[in-house]
Amino acid sequence: MSGERVERRLAAVLAADVAGYSRLIGADEEGTLARLRAIRRELTDPKITEHRGRIVKTTGDGLLIEFTSVVDALRCAVEVQEAMHDKNAGVPPAERIEFRVGIHQGDVVVEDGDIFGDGVNIAARLEGLAEPSGICVSARVQEDAAGKLDLVFEDLGERELKNIARPVRVFRVGPSKARLDAVPTLPLPEKPSIAVLPFANLSGDPEQEYFADGMVEEIITALSRIRWLFVIARNSSFTYKEQAIDVKRVGRELGVRYVLEGSVRKAGGRVRITAQLIDTNTGAHLWADRFDGSLEDVFDLQDKVASSVAGVIEPALQAAEIRRSAERPTSDLTAYDLYLRALSLYETGRAGVERALELLRQAIERDPGYGPALALAAHCHQVLDIIGWAKDPAANRSEGIDLARRALRVAREDPDVLGRAAHAFGYFGEDLDAATALVDRARELNPSFALGWFRSGWLRLWHGNPDLAIEHFQTSLRLSPRNPIAASFLGIGVGHVLSRQFEEARTMLLRSLQESPNSVPSHRWLAVCCAHMGRLEEAREMINRLQAIMLYAAPGASPHRNHEHCEPMQDRLRAVLRDGASPYRNLEHRELYLSGLRLALGETV
Repeated sequence: MSGERVERRLAAVLAADVAGYSRLIGADEEGTLARLRAIRRELTDPKITEHRGRIVKTTGDGLLIEFTSVVDALRCAVEVQEAMHDKNAGVPPAERIEFRVGIHQGDVVVEDGDIFGDGVNIAARLEGLAEPSGICVSARVQEDAAGKLDLVFEDLGERELKNIARPVRVFRVGPSKARLDAVPTLPLPEKPSIAVLPFANLSGDPEQEYFADGMVEEIITALSRIRWLFVIARNSSFTYKEQAIDVKRVGRELGVRYVLEGSVRKAGGRVRITAQLIDTNTGAHLWADRFDGSLEDVFDLQDKVASSVAGVIEPALQAAEIRRSAERPTSDLTAYDLYLRALSLYETGRAGVERALELLRQAIERDPGYGPALALAAHCHQVLDIIGWAKDPAANRSEGIDLARRALRVAREDPDVLGRAAHAFGYFGEDLDAATALVDRARELNPSFALGWFRSGWLRLWHGNPDLAIEHFQTSLRLSPRNPIAASFLGIGVGHVLSRQFEEARTMLLRSLQESPNSVPSHRWLAVCCAHMGRLEEAREMINRLQAIMLYAAPGASPHRNHEHCEPMQDRLRAVLRDGASPYRNLEHRELYLSGLRLALGETV
């Protein structure tokens, strides 16, 4: 062991660097360096001197500073960050110079004016955890500074820091409430708003940086096709590249309610992409998933992931918006809020459909040109007819068609409106070719829209093309695997019935009942399928179950009503047989359906 004495002392160590330095240098090397020199000359060096600090060393984008007092170190850091906030006012986000700061108090080794040891290493690691314009400190710093400065310390918990033996408790330093209130924020737009941030490249391979950026661009493009979303442009989202992200700050600066962030990791010829959807107001994770694929065809992989992400995010965002709207006082409801509340009700039974129509009428009264409300109201009339709840079927049909036409007049480029209108036209017996063209246009506008493929599947069934219909239902399920549209299983089952593949049909129709046990159409088609298979007892049981479902769904339903009341359902189905009513235009398919009903009801085919 060397007998040479090592000089040690306790110090408050401040490490700082410039967030996104490589990007700034790449965009304007000379201008960035000149601005940094001016900032040091006019701001940082004078502040360090004022607070009795010593610059130990500098790098291209960083500083290592020693203070004798934690309070001096923190006061210096806060004043520099606040001054930089003012300097950046009015500067485009992509051109801002923003510092990240880490501060730790610990034992340091002094040698030739330089300092070394864990005290320095921890400060450097804390700087890496800080967000742009942010400050992170260790628990030692927080304990010494608490109560001495008008600051807020947010406990981030214990963190494992690289090359540091023990976990370190980390705190994020926030400004005083008065300063926080002074920070300008962009107002939220009327539409739900989202920013897709650059995905982190976790591969350690610079080649994958291009793939990650391309992935994000594809997702932004896919989300931009969702007409009810306000999507921040790539140029603004990418100003956060290579930065530690605080989603609440992003929400304030970009004026968005939601943020999508993610990462890309390569291993051999495979790549794993993860994504998370976050509420910027609460920081809550609303959805997360991962996608694996091969790098053999990069562009194909990007397309598939972008479509999948957009497909699953849309229902997740819609569910979040419905929850948010439900918390608003009824005295402050917009047409959009009324539409969201109707959207959450129309699949909850007869009372739900009728209540949804009431809310939609209020929304249309407030905004007669609100296409989504008009289209959903048309669909509610369709539901009333499908289940058999319409008190006056002719009037119900007429009103449904009228609402669909009004929706088209005001929102011809909205995929959801186009799809709902096409679905209503096809079901109610309007021009099926025109309805099919509308749903195809909806799919062109948003290829990732699961409901667009679902509605296209039904129109193909009614047109007499069950094979293509099954393909479209399957696409719908692929686009929304975590939140499948239950009636897609019904549609696939119906397609197999129409193709006389009864075993496959029965499997899918039973699956549709697992997803939606009270589905009236699923019971009808399962009765038809089982009847054609010779499973007449099972077919008749489906008819009996239908009666029970209709009784419990009716106003004033009572658990004491039983199967002796099955005759009304049988009468209703016999009326269908007499009228020959069906949206299926193919005569062979229509007769297959009606003959199956006759067998299920015990009538002669």
